[in-house]
Amino acid sequence: MSNDLNVREKQEVKVGAAENTSDKPIFSPMVDIWETDKGLMLVADMPGVSPEDLSLDLSDNTLTISGRVAPAPEGRKALLKEYEEGNYYRQFSLAETIDQSQITAALKDGVLKLELPRVAPAQPRKIEIKTEDDSAPAGSCPHDNG
Repeated sequence: MSNDLNVREKQEVKVGAAENTSDKPIFSPMVDIWETDKGLMLVADMPGVSPEDLSLDLSDNTLTISGRVAPAPEGRKALLKEYEEGNYYRQFSLAETIDQSQITAALKDGVLKLELPRVAPAQPRKIEIKTEDDSAPAGSCPHDNG
């Protein structure tokens, strides 16, 4: 194997018995995160997960990614199996600089791409000044007593 290519083995996530209701192992998907001019791009490898079996949840600045792999079709007998099947689960804490309402996701061929845009900086603007009593005659001050 070349020294230019580092391969990390699939890592199983340890969860409590009360959290796992499936007999399949749960893996932490491999993830790459890039900084772009607009924010962050997260790419996760989740082979075998269909869009219907993918769940993305956002709560309390925590992004949770979970995916269920459909069982192999019946009637097939594996002659060689180098890839262990299992479901996926991973969480990320999001910084306040991420605009959580603008996060987008796409899943294609087992690769999940999430765009996490930064919050737009505050734009300069003119602030309108309102009076306490718009019905007072011009030139009178509502705080004058006489």
